[in-house]
Amino acid sequence: MGFEEIEQKDYFSIGDVKRITGVPEYSVRYWEAEFGLIKPIRLESGHRRYTKNDLYTILKIKDLIYKQKLTLEGAKKQLIKYAPGGKIVEKKAGTDVKFLSEIKETLSQILKEC
Repeated sequence: MGFEEIEQKDYFSIGDVKRITGVPEYSVRYWEAEFGLIKPIRLESGHRRYTKNDLYTILKIKDLIYKQKLTLEGAKKQLIKYAPGGKIVEKKAGTDVKFLSEIKETLSQILKEC
């Protein structure tokens, strides 16, 4: 398992992420909220689908925390250079789902008017 499996698929369930990276599901979800760099696609059912970039980010965070023994704050400082615009975006849980729901509702209204 590992890099070969990551390259064979485009999207991964949280169970796949746990199996490939060795990071518990609760840690993946926490890091998602804490760092703002892991941005899984949310299905209508609420399930997350992670991309290859998400997996590589998770592996980087794992390396910084478990192997290099950095604190969360230390890991954030190291990851700033990888973040778009040099900033880690603080992310509130549910924001993406709410935003996408609003877009879906707006598009539905537009289609009804056509």
